Amino acid sequence: MPSNGSGHHVLEMLPLRAIRHRPGYHWFVVGTVCIGAFMAALDASIINIALPVLKQHFGVRMHVVEWVSLAYLLTLAGLVVPFARLADMMGRRWMYALGFTVFIVGSLLCGLAFSLPFLLGARVLQAVGAAMLQANSVAIITAATPPEQRGRAIGFQASAQGIGLSLGPAIGGALISFLDWRWIFFVNLPVGLVGTVLGILLLPRDKVPAKRERFDFAGAILLVPTLVALIYVLNMGLKEGWTSPLVVASYVVLVLAGVGFLVLERRTPFPIVDLGLFRNKTFTLGSLTGVLSFTVMYAVLLLTPFYLDNVEHMDSLRSGLYLTIVPIGMTLFTPVSGALADRYGTRMPTVLGMTAACAGSLCLSGMGAGMQRLLLVIGLFLVGLGIGVFTPPNNSSVMGSAPANRLGVAGGILNMSRTLGMGLGVTLGGLCYQLFLDLQGVADEKVAPTWAMVHAFHGAFLVTACVAGLTVLLSVARRGS
Repeated sequence: MPSNGSGHHVLEMLPLRAIRHRPGYHWFVVGTVCIGAFMAALDASIINIALPVLKQHFGVRMHVVEWVSLAYLLTLAGLVVPFARLADMMGRRWMYALGFTVFIVGSLLCGLAFSLPFLLGARVLQAVGAAMLQANSVAIITAATPPEQRGRAIGFQASAQGIGLSLGPAIGGALISFLDWRWIFFVNLPVGLVGTVLGILLLPRDKVPAKRERFDFAGAILLVPTLVALIYVLNMGLKEGWTSPLVVASYVVLVLAGVGFLVLERRTPFPIVDLGLFRNKTFTLGSLTGVLSFTVMYAVLLLTPFYLDNVEHMDSLRSGLYLTIVPIGMTLFTPVSGALADRYGTRMPTVLGMTAACAGSLCLSGMGAGMQRLLLVIGLFLVGLGIGVFTPPNNSSVMGSAPANRLGVAGGILNMSRTLGMGLGVTLGGLCYQLFLDLQGVADEKVAPTWAMVHAFHGAFLVTACVAGLTVLLSVARRGS
C-alpha cells in the first residue's frame, strides 16, 4: 500500500510543477508533440529509399518488398480513428507516451529483423505506435493552447512534419550509404526515448470526462476493414489492376463494412465516430478540403519524378533534390500561416494557400527543358508553399469546431483526411497520365514517344490545378472565422 501512495504522489507531481505554472507552458506541450510529428514524418519518408536495398537483402521481388511500406500505411489508416476515440474516453497523455514506447519497440524489432515476415510484423507494431501518436497530437495541442494562439501552434506541428519529410530521404540515403539499412530504424530510438520522457514530464493532465461512455467495439470492427480496404484500393488499384482479385475483394469489403458502419453509427448511443460532427459546416468543409489539398500535393509528388525520369532523363539524385522543394516550401510557411490565422482568421490563409498550390500546378503544366525548367522550380515551390499556408488554419478551424470531448476523434479524422488524400493523389495522378496517353492513341506507356508523354504530364498537372481550384472555392464557402 505505501508504494501505491508513493506512486500516486509521483503522478501528482506530473507534469513538472516548475514548467506547468509558467506563462508559456503550452509551448512546451507543442514542442513535445512536434517531436512525435517529426519522427512519424521522418519514418514515412525514409523507408521508400530503402526498398531497393531491402529487395536485394531479402531476395524478393519489388511488389513483395513494397509491403514493408504498405503494411505500415494500412495499419496506421485503420487504427488512428479508434485510438483517437479511446483517447477521448481514457485520456490523451498516457496514450501519447505509450505510443512513443510502442513505436520505439517496433523500430528496434525492425532493425533486428532477420526475415521479411518478421520485418512486416515489426512494421505493423511500429504503425500501432504511430497511430497512437497521430490520434493525439493535434488534439493535445488544441486542448492545451489558447484559441488566439492555436493556429501558430498547429503551424509549428505541421512544420515539424515538413522537416521530417524533407530530411527523410537525405538521412535515409546517408545511413544506408555509410552504415546499413537497419539504421534507418535504429535512428528512431534516441528521438523516441526523448519524446517518451518529455511526454511523461510535460504533457498536461487529462480532464476526467463527466460522463463515462462505452467504447464502440462493433463500430471499430466495421471501421477498421472499411478504411484498410479503401486505402488499399487507392494505393494498389492502379499498380495491380482494378480487376485484380485483391482489389475486387477490397471493393466488396469496402461496400459491406462501410454501409454496415454507417447504419450502426446512427443507432449506437456512443459511436466511435460521432456523425453529428459532419452537421457542422466548418468541420465538414475543413475535412473535405484537407483531403483535396493532400490529393494535390501527392499527385504532384507522384507525377514529377516520373516526368524528370522519363522526359528529362534526370538521375535519381538530382530528381530527389528537385522534389525536396515541396517540403521545404511547406516547412518555411507553416508557422507564418498559423500566425496569420490567429490574427486574421482561417478563411483568408486557406484561400491564399490553395490559390498558390493551384498556380504551382499550372506552372508545372507548362514546364519543359531549358528556361522552362524554371517553371518546375517555381511550380514545386508554390505547391509546397500553398499546402504549408493552407494546412495550419484549416486544421485549426476543424479542431476549433469540435466539442472538447470529441477532440481526439476530430484529430483522428484530420489524420485520416491526409492519408485518404495521399491515396487519392497517387490514384488521380496515375489515372490522368494514362488517360491523356490513351487520348493520343498511345496504349502502352513503355513505348510512348516523348512528345506524347509531355502532353500527358501537362494534362495531368492541369487536372491537379483544377482540384486545387475546387479547394479554393470550398475554402471561400467556409464561415467567416
